[in-house]
Amino acid sequence: MKALKSMRLHIGIFGKTNAGKSAFLNRITNQDVSIVSDIAGTTTDVVEKSMELLPVGPVVFLDTAGINDSTQLGEERIEKTMKVINRTDIAVILCDYTGFDNYEINLVKKFEELNIPYIVVINKSDIEEISDDKYKKIVENVKDGTAILKTSAKTDEDIVFKFKAKLVKMLPEDYVNSPKIAGDLVPPKSTVILVIPIDKEAPKGRIILPQVQTIRDLLDSNCLTYVVKVPELKQALDNLKEPPSLVVTDSQAFKEVAEIVPGNIKLTSFSILFARLKGDLEAFKNGANAIENLKDGDRVLILESCTHHAIEDDIGRVKIPNLLLKKTGKNLIIENYAGHDFPDIDKYSLIIHCGACMTNRREILSRILIANKKRIPITNYGITISYCLGILKRAVQIFE
Repeated sequence: MKALKSMRLHIGIFGKTNAGKSAFLNRITNQDVSIVSDIAGTTTDVVEKSMELLPVGPVVFLDTAGINDSTQLGEERIEKTMKVINRTDIAVILCDYTGFDNYEINLVKKFEELNIPYIVVINKSDIEEISDDKYKKIVENVKDGTAILKTSAKTDEDIVFKFKAKLVKMLPEDYVNSPKIAGDLVPPKSTVILVIPIDKEAPKGRIILPQVQTIRDLLDSNCLTYVVKVPELKQALDNLKEPPSLVVTDSQAFKEVAEIVPGNIKLTSFSILFARLKGDLEAFKNGANAIENLKDGDRVLILESCTHHAIEDDIGRVKIPNLLLKKTGKNLIIENYAGHDFPDIDKYSLIIHCGACMTNRREILSRILIANKKRIPITNYGITISYCLGILKRAVQIFE
């Protein structure tokens, strides 16, 4: 099975128009992924290319429009380029022999602000080598130890090897040592019960992605994994000679499952597992505390990382708003936003993020970072539901 895009390393390629970004991507992927032209502004929208980049593994390259695009639609293209930064795990700043100016320097500042590692690629060495003064200016404006590669996307036969060598040395630790979803929380060969309601949100003939990924993670960890629906949960517990090490439930069935599972058995949800995998569990737990302080007229943003067709009893549009209103007893203004773009959040008193099964960890961490900088609490679906039901302490006990 192909690696999911959300689980791939996202490598963003940034730079001015005509620096050679598209030519560089085509050489690295050995495919004509992006159109190459001497005309400035050829790349308009972000071009995505998923591939296996050995020995790194599954990656997504993001080829962006020039950050100095002065064409008629240039401002919109630059805005799209800057939004891509929030889902970039590793950035490539591509320039040529003219070196850095304010455009590249501002990129460096943005990457360092968001703790995104970056490589500097100085392209077009076949046309002209960069001067010592211009190279020195680059070195002075990047962090000590930053990887800098001089090359030519047109003529350098070793460009792929050189780039991979730089990339491997700066891979994020959580990518090199892929984190577990649940397998590290229980001993090998222990029993785990997964409670999976088959409801309107479950795709016909399938179960939803986080549940599939959790099953695979537990199998890889040599656990005995039982999958049941809510009505069969009590029977499954009674059939076991020993209590399970963990029960994981869909967040929407949290209350019912918590009443069935004895208090001495650890219990959590898929959404909380993914809060740890894709984001920052402690930040989300702290964010949930803000629910208690919400006042009449406060705005709450329910943020989803993908667009989907909302059903009649949608979790983000119906169930969580109802839980919030019941828990707080306040007249809240609850708004929904879906997609990779991160909206203006200044007017909100709380952000509640989805489980992030369709996006990468970098995007979620970037959103947490932006929210923290603006002092706006942020949490996620599973944490919010368990908090409103009064079982958050139990739901996170397995992580402690």
